[in-house]
Amino acid sequence: MITHKSKILAQIVRASARRTARAPTAGQWLAIALFGISGAAAFGLVANTAPEMTPIRVIRVDLPPPAASVVAAEGAGYWREDRVRRGDTIGGVLARLGVDDPAALEFLRTNPSARPLYQLRPGRPLSVETDTEGRLLHLRFVTGDGERLSIARDGERLTAEMAAAPAEIRWKMAVGEIRSSLFGAADAAGLPDAVTLQMADVFAGDIDFYHDLRRGDRFTVVYEMRYLDGEPIGAGRIVAAEFENRGRAIRALLWRGDDGREDYYTGDGAPLRKAFLRSPMEFSRVTSGFSNARFHPIMQDWRAHKGVDYAAPTGTPVRATGNAKVTFAGKQNGYGNVIELQHQGAFSTLYAHLSRLAPQVRSGARVAQGEVIGYVGQTGWATGPHLHYEFRVGGEQRNPLTVALPSSEPLAPAHRLAFAERAAPAVAQLVLARELSSAQLASSE
Repeated sequence: MITHKSKILAQIVRASARRTARAPTAGQWLAIALFGISGAAAFGLVANTAPEMTPIRVIRVDLPPPAASVVAAEGAGYWREDRVRRGDTIGGVLARLGVDDPAALEFLRTNPSARPLYQLRPGRPLSVETDTEGRLLHLRFVTGDGERLSIARDGERLTAEMAAAPAEIRWKMAVGEIRSSLFGAADAAGLPDAVTLQMADVFAGDIDFYHDLRRGDRFTVVYEMRYLDGEPIGAGRIVAAEFENRGRAIRALLWRGDDGREDYYTGDGAPLRKAFLRSPMEFSRVTSGFSNARFHPIMQDWRAHKGVDYAAPTGTPVRATGNAKVTFAGKQNGYGNVIELQHQGAFSTLYAHLSRLAPQVRSGARVAQGEVIGYVGQTGWATGPHLHYEFRVGGEQRNPLTVALPSSEPLAPAHRLAFAERAAPAVAQLVLARELSSAQLASSE
C-alpha cells in the first residue's frame, strides 16, 4: 500500500535528481533515511511544503532559414603541400594533393619547362592551389639546382616559368674529430660533402689531407646554408673554419671584396692560400717519394727519382698547383702525356703519365690554381696508373712534400678594417661552436 509518506519520499528523490542531474548523493540518502526513521515528527516539519509539480509546455516555432550568401575572391582556391615520397610519380603526388585535372597533367607531361617534375627527389616539398572542382590553379616546386618552377592558370591556359629561387642564407656550425679520415669525421659531424671539399681546398696549402692527418685532429666550421620557403636547398661557402693539425691550429676567414672576388685569410690578414697547392690531387696515395736513389721498375737499375708518384685510378682529375702559363703539353719520351707549367718567378711544375689532357690545355694557355688540367693514366714508362709530379725552382727539382711554398699577396691595408669587422661575427661563431663541443664532450665523459 502506497502511503502519503511514500509519495512524499518519491517526490523528494525525483526533485533532487532533476536538480542535480545525477543519482542522489550520500547526504541525500541520509536525509531520506532520517525522514523515514523520524516518522511523524519529520512529517510535521515538511507537511504541506512539497513543491507542486509545474506542468511542462513544449513550444515550437518554425523560423525561416537564414539567407546564405557565398563571397569568394576571384581565382581563390585551396593551397595544399606534400612531400615527394620514394617511388612517387608526379601524377601520384598531385592525386594526393586533390588535383583532378587531366588537362593540367597533359600540360605537365608535354611542356619542356615542367621536366624537373619528372625527376622527383624524395623529401622535396610540392605545393598546389586548386579550385573546388580540383582544377590546378598554381603549382610551385623547387628543383635540385635551387630554381623554382611555377605553373599558373589563366582561364583555360596554363603557363610554366622557371626562375632562380630567392634563397635565405643562414649560418650553420659543425665540429668534428678525425678518427680515420676527413670524410668520415665530416659525415659524423653532419657536414655536407660540398663543404668538406671546400675545407680540403681552403687548407690545401698547409695540410696534405692524405698524409698529414692524425687521429685526434679537430676542425670547426661555420658555413652558409641556403633555404627556400624554410627548406634547405644546398650549402654555400665556408665563412670561417679552424683546423687543428698535429698540435697547430690554422684559421681561415672568408673575405668578399667589393668586386665579387673571394679568398681566405688568417685573422691578421695573411693569405691562407699559398701560391701553390701542396698536392696536385685532392686525395691520393704516394707510391714513390722524392729520392736520390730508387730502383727503377722498368729500367731495372738504381737512379734518382726527382719527383713524387701519386697512385690513383685512371681518369682521376689532376689540377694545376698554381697559377701558370702552359709551356709544354703533349708526348715526351718516358713521361708519356705530359704538361709543363711556368709559374711566377723561378717556379715550374711537371705532370706526367696522363691518360689525356684537359681540352683547354695547350702551349701558351693560362691556367689557374686548382684548375683541372689532365687526368691520371699510365702512358710512357709506367707500370700502373699514377701521376708523376715534379716541383722545380730555377729548373732544379725539389721535394714537393717538404719544400717551403711561397705565399700569395696579403690583404691590402685599405681592406684590413672592413675585414676585421666582417670577420668578427664568424669568429664568435667559431668560438661558440668549439666551446659547445667541448662542454658536450666533458658531459659525456
